[in-house]
Amino acid sequence: MAIRVDTNLRNDIIDNSVVMNLGTGDLQIRTGSQPASADDAASGTLLCTISITSGFGSAASGSASLASAPETGTAVATGTAGWARLVSGAMNIDGSVATSGGDFTINTLSIVSGGSVSLTACTLTMPSS
Repeated sequence: MAIRVDTNLRNDIIDNSVVMNLGTGDLQIRTGSQPASADDAASGTLLCTISITSGFGSAASGSASLASAPETGTAVATGTAGWARLVSGAMNIDGSVATSGGDFTINTLSIVSGGSVSLTACTLTMPSS
């Protein structure tokens, strides 16, 4: 049997754990493939760090979206974005980057040192099972 979580608990986990701890973290955009676990050391070249200053809205249906977009950072290296890690202290969330449909939606995957990179959308979701 699978464990299932109701929507009220999913919203509470997103609002009072995930968003509270990571909602104003830093998004590190990196080259290559994301590690097997968010507990693993970050891999690939760090291309850009975007500080999340606006946070996330309140959870609904177990999901919370970026409160205000875009959030922008300046690239520190040149390369192709492969994945991203949302970091706050010792807590991490890893996910895909794409110009649409990724876990972290950014304006370009072709990042150039000194250029502007924008996080245009992100939704954090607590699965129901």
